[in-house]
Amino acid sequence: MIGPLGLLVLLSVNPVVESDPPVVLSDTPVVVSGTPESLPVDCSDLYNNGFGNSGVYTIFPAGPTSPVQVFCEMGSMDAPDSYKWTVIQRRTDGTINFYRGWEQYKTGFGQASSEYWLGLENIHLLSGKKSYKLRVDMEDFDGTKVSAEYSSFNVAPEKDGYRLTFSGFKDGGAGDSLYVHYGQMFSTFDMDQDNFAQNCAKMFLGGWCPHVCIVNHMQSFSTQAWM
Repeated sequence: MIGPLGLLVLLSVNPVVESDPPVVLSDTPVVVSGTPESLPVDCSDLYNNGFGNSGVYTIFPAGPTSPVQVFCEMGSMDAPDSYKWTVIQRRTDGTINFYRGWEQYKTGFGQASSEYWLGLENIHLLSGKKSYKLRVDMEDFDGTKVSAEYSSFNVAPEKDGYRLTFSGFKDGGAGDSLYVHYGQMFSTFDMDQDNFAQNCAKMFLGGWCPHVCIVNHMQSFSTQAWM
């Protein structure tokens, strides 16, 4: 998974099909109002509330006082039963610097309409609320597309280093490069929690949950990510 590839990481739950969704522009955030219990936690909640177009929305994984902008990939209108993915990382052209410290990886950075990282705390809160699938889609500059999918996905709380766990690998041509990172804690240049003698985040100019530095360092290259 190392190389000149775009990376898409997608996380979803089973949606409920709704008809006649409103049009949503990809660069225009949509804020959904309601009681704290009815506010959307992820993109599948938005789809269930009638928002069927891909684009930038506001979700509330931490509750009504902490809105987060996110890109939702709702899939094709011709396939309403497909998963509705919530984007957790998106990289396309390298305009956003991903060589950042712990606090920024914790809270998130970038713009949901272009390149961004949703934030470890938000991803942890999401993965603790529902049972999610994780999907990784990659496309190179020649248009070749590959993917990998995991039937379960979880990020532990900060006190456990935002430890990554997953299972149920399904190959879509990308291979299972994540397997060596199972159970690893997240590392940045100022929070070294990897199992390597040196700081992998400093070596590869990014942040990740590395077991060994040379494998699957997703933040080091120009990539795009969705969940």
